[in-house]
Amino acid sequence: HVRTTEHVTVPPGVKTGTKIRKRGKGNAVHLGTPGDLIVVTYVTPSRRYTRQGDDLEIDVPVTYAEAVLGAKVTVPTLSGKVAVTVPPGSPDGKALRIRGKGAPKVKGGGHGDLIARLRIVVPKNLTDEQRAALEAYDPRKGWAA
Repeated sequence: HVRTTEHVTVPPGVKTGTKIRKRGKGNAVHLGTPGDLIVVTYVTPSRRYTRQGDDLEIDVPVTYAEAVLGAKVTVPTLSGKVAVTVPPGSPDGKALRIRGKGAPKVKGGGHGDLIARLRIVVPKNLTDEQRAALEAYDPRKGWAA
């Protein structure tokens, strides 16, 4: 067996299991004619994004106030950051679709979408003033258990 190095161009947007064929670069078969080299890709999972086809998902932390009152938040994308509007009254887990900011499409061009999933961050430490404001707001106050 002869070992050689072969350079392979991996197109943007490939998924785990994508096969890339290099014609005539494989082992010799019938009458010494070289076969094809098949490279099967493995994509390391991202710590920031999860992938659903050509769409990417990302958890976006928001404060309780931002979720209740609405806000503009910054969401990281593959090509930079974008400002996204959080609608007033957004629940934890609400998905906001950012068109064309997902993974590149291998065939057909373009990009999938980026799904920004809102995650309400609960503060661990409150000032006395913040605690008093939340207690004054508490809609369950006075409810029977």
